[in-house]
Amino acid sequence: MTDSAYRVDTTSRLAQWRFDDFGFSYRKSDPFKIGNWNWHLVVEKNRKIWLIKLSPEIPKLAGDGPPPPVASFDIRIISFLGGRKTLVHPVRDKPLHSGKDFIWALEVPLTGRFIIDVEFLDLKTASPDGGGGGGGGEELCSIWGVSEGFPHPQKQNTRAVSCISLGRMLSESIHTDIIIRASDGSIGAHRAVLAARSPVFRSMFSHDLKEKEMSAINISDMSIQACQAFLSYIYANIQYQDFLTHRLHLLRAADKYDVSDLKDACQESLLQDIHANNVLDRLQSAFLYRLPMLKLGCLEYLVKFGKIFDIIDEFNAFIQSADRELIAEVVNEILSVWKGF
Repeated sequence: MTDSAYRVDTTSRLAQWRFDDFGFSYRKSDPFKIGNWNWHLVVEKNRKIWLIKLSPEIPKLAGDGPPPPVASFDIRIISFLGGRKTLVHPVRDKPLHSGKDFIWALEVPLTGRFIIDVEFLDLKTASPDGGGGGGGGEELCSIWGVSEGFPHPQKQNTRAVSCISLGRMLSESIHTDIIIRASDGSIGAHRAVLAARSPVFRSMFSHDLKEKEMSAINISDMSIQACQAFLSYIYANIQYQDFLTHRLHLLRAADKYDVSDLKDACQESLLQDIHANNVLDRLQSAFLYRLPMLKLGCLEYLVKFGKIFDIIDEFNAFIQSADRELIAEVVNEILSVWKGF
């Protein structure tokens, strides 16, 4: 038996374990990483019952790793015997401490080629101040609702204080010298800050263009809320939830005004939650804004992981309207990667 028989492939929040045939009574996967945890899948045959188990690796000693998660996921069996067939078992807010916490018992025989597919919708754990692992009533928070990459004002080091001060210049309109006009409102800003963060703004304010003498810049393709989030990022004072809410608008602004670090942050974030309801829009955005990592992630999700079957009607509509170059890339990916499994 090859090592690949135990390997679980992952992308974004999705894991797949592939089998050529169930010619055994017990098999445990190699560990695979989703979120903060390494996970294992187990398939076990018990007489005429097939058991599928999912569990994270939990350290024996507290403090040696992340606390146990509370998971929401959809687990599927995709069988290729007599045509593609799928069984789905949704699981919501399930505390997982061991391999006994989640067991899916199947009376349907697992024969021929099949895939165990686990798509994580959310992973929660105790808040940093709450302790524990979801079993004692403490407050839980999603691991995908926070980010270490964004400033935490309570950390009063020199850099944080400087960011707070810069943010106050924006929020309190301290000596602003330019007005940004959004589609439904306006906000004061500072030419020097905008020029330092964006080559496009620097060019506006440095050359003999009309914006050099103007007291306002029109950004009519953004709402005031999205524009506020864009400026807050430029001023190093954005809240992560605002970033998540407006990240598609932020991506467009980052591309338009050449704020490369914001564009990278948007790409990284959009990669983290690809799913069936957004993958085609993400693929279109990746093509439009030249985001190779996001494009690869979307294509892998659709082709390598076979999710194109879950949205076949939407995909057919997509190829009728998408750019020809993008369609060609999708077709080439199908031809080069997909082997019908």
